[in-house]
Amino acid sequence: MATPADVRALFEAKLQEGVPNPPGEFNPVDLERVKNDRYMKRLLAHNGKQPQAAADMLWDILVWRKTVGASDITENSIRMDYIKDGTFYPRGRDIDGSLLFVLKAKLHVKGQKDLEELKKIIIYWCDRIEREENGKPITLFFDMDGCGLSNMDMELIKYLINMFKYYYPAFLNSIVIYQMPWVLSAAFKVVKSLLPAKAVERMKFISKDTLKDVVPPELAEAMSSKEEFKYEFVPESRSNSEQTPKKVTFAEQGQDNQTASQHSPGEMLRLNPNETIIFKHDNDDVSGQFTITNMDASAISFKIRTTSPEKFRVRPSSGVLPSGSSQVVLIVVQPGFQLRTVLKDRFLVMSVQIPKTDLLPNELADIWQNSTGSKVDEYRLKCHFPEKERNGTISDGKSQDKHDSVTNALNNLQSKYELLHRDVRKLKIFQFFTLFLTAVSVVLGYLVYLHTSTNERYCERM
Repeated sequence: MATPADVRALFEAKLQEGVPNPPGEFNPVDLERVKNDRYMKRLLAHNGKQPQAAADMLWDILVWRKTVGASDITENSIRMDYIKDGTFYPRGRDIDGSLLFVLKAKLHVKGQKDLEELKKIIIYWCDRIEREENGKPITLFFDMDGCGLSNMDMELIKYLINMFKYYYPAFLNSIVIYQMPWVLSAAFKVVKSLLPAKAVERMKFISKDTLKDVVPPELAEAMSSKEEFKYEFVPESRSNSEQTPKKVTFAEQGQDNQTASQHSPGEMLRLNPNETIIFKHDNDDVSGQFTITNMDASAISFKIRTTSPEKFRVRPSSGVLPSGSSQVVLIVVQPGFQLRTVLKDRFLVMSVQIPKTDLLPNELADIWQNSTGSKVDEYRLKCHFPEKERNGTISDGKSQDKHDSVTNALNNLQSKYELLHRDVRKLKIFQFFTLFLTAVSVVLGYLVYLHTSTNERYCERM
């Protein structure tokens, strides 16, 4: 059986022969991937457990990354106006728990934007999501609602597909095409031809009626709502071993410190808890809270963002804190959401220094707009839901899994019932229409018969 060590050995043997020019050498950051067993396993999975094919793909990936400068792409080197317009963005998760990477097709008009800059945007998002999701597969969600021929950019779509095919191994869970207009059917036949057989099997064409088959009901309701979703970009907070443990990424990074309230010099805020929000059951509500304390000498403004805003009610979601003051933030899970999906969500607390606490709203907005990078302090929090106590003991989680499975079954049953109900209504209408036509035919036949009989009698008298 092929192992990461096999792939690594084949790659290192090829590396001894030298790197072609261009690029001449590999980026040291990219070479760290070779040491990552998880990444090696992804390469093997992508290439059918064939170590030589996996090693060749790894080589091609590192050549490509060095050639395009993938590891050097940051928020400071890309068009932020392209990022903030919401053409590409992550939003929620599908029923498999995979993050949705959305392409909002109607916001892109072919030829209006620099294609090379758009490619950098795609690389930025793929790299960022790969870090935040720790390499877990994602779902590519083409939102075609409201788009036309002018929004269809085959060159951009081919580039996006090829990224997952050649440079991001085992990173694609499925491809979802939502509300595709019939005029674009031919274009997506071309897209299908670009995909390997396994990927074609994962390609799903859905409408508003079948959206619940792909994403949880609550997200389906939000996505199919007439109210337009307004995307708000949240900068990434990248950390390394030299930074404080408070600045963490969305990826799993060791064990949770659920109760600590540590504070490192130079940071504006102290959060308690500082890494994980503990949610508890309170009657019919599920809620959690944490405390923000301003440790800076000046006043600060803070904002709280989450990966799935439709799932939570956050109070307050923003505010101003004088030096030394604290604020308790309450987070309530909205009704109808399964805790199993909420567990994967994260919260981001951002803070920035302000000159005084009585700023006007437009003055505060200007400070946030002009504060980027090192001027903004960021803290990320995970979610944890302990099981309910039963008869003095902690549940082992099986009952919750059983409850979730029953809920899923009921949701599927409800969806199928609604489809069946619509089909029955259509069938009834068709039957009534058929019965009406039959009655009309009988009446017309009878009238024709009477008319014919009358003519025959007239002819006999003649």
